[in-house]
Amino acid sequence: MTSISSLLEQIPYEAYSYSYPHKTAYRPLDPPVSLREIWAGENRRALFLYIHIPFCEMRCGFCNLFTTANPSSEVPHTYLSTLNRQAIQVQHALGPASFARLAFGGGTPTYLNLTELETLFDLVETIFGVDPHQIPTSIETSPLTAETAKLQFLRNRGVDRISLGIQSFVESEVAAVGRRQKNTDVFQAIDRISHTGFPTRNLDLIYGLPGQTVQSWLFSLQTALRFSPEELYLYPLYVRSLTGLGRKEQQWNDIRLTCYREGRDLLLSAGYQQCSMRMFRAPGAPKETGPVYCCQEDGMVGLGCGARSYTQTVHYSNQYAVDALAIRSILAEYVQQPDSTFAQATYGIRLTAEDQRRRFVIQSLLQTSGLEVETYRNRFGSNVFEELPELKLLLESGLAFQNTGTIQLSADGLERSDLIGPWLYSRTVKTLIKTAHRR
Repeated sequence: MTSISSLLEQIPYEAYSYSYPHKTAYRPLDPPVSLREIWAGENRRALFLYIHIPFCEMRCGFCNLFTTANPSSEVPHTYLSTLNRQAIQVQHALGPASFARLAFGGGTPTYLNLTELETLFDLVETIFGVDPHQIPTSIETSPLTAETAKLQFLRNRGVDRISLGIQSFVESEVAAVGRRQKNTDVFQAIDRISHTGFPTRNLDLIYGLPGQTVQSWLFSLQTALRFSPEELYLYPLYVRSLTGLGRKEQQWNDIRLTCYREGRDLLLSAGYQQCSMRMFRAPGAPKETGPVYCCQEDGMVGLGCGARSYTQTVHYSNQYAVDALAIRSILAEYVQQPDSTFAQATYGIRLTAEDQRRRFVIQSLLQTSGLEVETYRNRFGSNVFEELPELKLLLESGLAFQNTGTIQLSADGLERSDLIGPWLYSRTVKTLIKTAHRR
């Protein structure tokens, strides 16, 4: 295990631990496991339904998501037809289930045309009985695909949160990562979104871009604040292998930590509440309503070629790739699968008892709300400090503190979330990630 002193000396960007274990720890499940068996013992009263649309109008140089740019016109139609077949098999395997959250991600779901979006929402409501008006429903969009008719359709169908990927309001910075984007298009998209009346508007920005300075980063943040978004996500740039930036032999100054600190301070002074290293909410943002959902304990049902599904003991998905050719190959395999294949998991990971505990801790600790010691004890019947002595080291080092039974990261700890998360991975998961075949 890396020592705390070494942790404090490292550049604080190793991996974004938004899910654990990461998909690079997945392997073929041999033999495949039926979904009915996987979900049989699960609490299905408050699930998260995630729909993955792997299409974009362009592929950014930093992007390592499972998405393909500008597919031929018949590809989305075939994909939606396959998604419908998959949904039927998954619903049969689940049996009676209720959903507390719904999200459409990608890729860019609004890459779909209006007719395709209607097909997508009809699928969700008809097969799963989910009414987006009754639960928090989110969708991702881009400046060029946030068209008025699509936005109005989404709002009419119950979407209450929309997330717009902007990354920077400095045109030369987005051009440096292969993103064809003009501020006039971005401003118009934000205006259309605002006029359509989505209760929660999220804007995504990235710090550490090639050619970016601390001053230009703050300019982007200040420009975003002009629109008073309910949420802002601030992402550090990661340059991953097989991405556009990863293929370039290019170096630039690493100003990410300074940008994070300056951006955090600016948003806090503007009244925003910090929810994690990345997420900030405006003081007037709507409070979350609908059924209670707990990401540490409740399951996720993922539909689509790039989606993941989570239960307490098994996480599964399709195979993962970053390279454009590999993605297209996996997509081709997905649409050719027989219905019976969608009723089983063929690729994923079985979580050991240790990894179930570590997942609970990581998912809790990296949020500013922190890890409740008694909640952990009630969930696992044990003392978290005995099972994860790393937590004592975080407290002793000042990277975390304990407040009335809750362990929370300090400011120094929070800015090292992308080190602390991987530091808490089990030895088995670290080995799986290290030995993963990258595509």
